[in-house]
Amino acid sequence: MGKQIKKLSHANKILNFMKRKKVPLSAYEILDGLATQGITAPTTVYRALNKLVNDKLIHKIESLNTWTLCCGSHENNMPIFEICKNCGNVTEHLDSNLTKTIRRLSERSGFSADNSVFEIHGQCGDCTVNHANN
Repeated sequence: MGKQIKKLSHANKILNFMKRKKVPLSAYEILDGLATQGITAPTTVYRALNKLVNDKLIHKIESLNTWTLCCGSHENNMPIFEICKNCGNVTEHLDSNLTKTIRRLSERSGFSADNSVFEIHGQCGDCTVNHANN
């Protein structure tokens, strides 16, 4: 019997690609980067991205229309993203107090949130320091 080669799913290929890149990526950047690995259709990428979001392995950065790796277990905390307008760096944070405050706000208004993501746009610490030094 010959060796059995395990084929990676499209979602796994995309997740591994994202881990290597370490920056938020658009679906088309992923498509371009993985075309040589048999991922050639945008619908394939979007299906795989949806699976990875549902599996809580990645997040969609709504304002940038990109996806980024998840920092780990959220334990029901909403992700908070700091997005640098200069270098494009995205940092994920978790804050249980902010999550509770937003949940209470929604409860008071009777709003039922499906997807809570908080995005903060500005300058990261490195860009702020570099700007000050120039």
